[in-house]
Amino acid sequence: MKYNVKILRRERGGSSSFFDTFCYSSDNNADTVAAMLTALNFRDELLDINGEKKRPIEWECSCLQKKCGACAMVINGRPCLACDAVLSALGSKITVEPLRKFPVICDLTVDRSIMFENLKNLRLWLRSDADINDKCYSLNYESSECIGCGCCLEICPNFYAGGKFFGMAAVPLTMRLLTESEIKECKDTAKLYAKHIFAGCGKSLSCKNVCPKGIDTEKLLVNANAAAVWGKRIK
Repeated sequence: MKYNVKILRRERGGSSSFFDTFCYSSDNNADTVAAMLTALNFRDELLDINGEKKRPIEWECSCLQKKCGACAMVINGRPCLACDAVLSALGSKITVEPLRKFPVICDLTVDRSIMFENLKNLRLWLRSDADINDKCYSLNYESSECIGCGCCLEICPNFYAGGKFFGMAAVPLTMRLLTESEIKECKDTAKLYAKHIFAGCGKSLSCKNVCPKGIDTEKLLVNANAAAVWGKRIK
């Protein structure tokens, strides 16, 4: 099948973006956007549809198995992982863009360090040994599936980089800390959660449908709210 691929690009250090369009052919129905980007960059010369030579496409990847979140980008208007976006399911015309909620470094590579700074600011560390009851296991296991890709923040109407609202990306680890610790030992984290997550979340739950790992973000949010705001743990 032949694909017409538009990629939104930006020069490193540049301030304006532009589209380059490439042709790509594949007979493999399992080919992904990640495989396509790799193949394009392995060409002896990367030519666009007009035959003009282009520099290699800059993007991030690591595991290519939905475990690291590095290849998160916007594909046909939807945030997802390039390694999980199958070409045959996207149609013959594909548009690939960087995540919009983070500063663009170059092409499809963005700076997501704000997510990790937000986690630090929430003071997410145990003050004593974890106290886990049997009813926490399934919920905490689901929260551990989060790979920090940022897709939930990309789709969130209330999040923007540098804002007071930290978004769903901060919920899984916060929920685990609050449900595995005595509330009195993490009151500061609970207050920070109330300020940076509970107060800013509009409960649109747009994040629920885009999580590459299928995490039930609503369930995590409900339990984190109960622990942080009302001091109630899973019984």
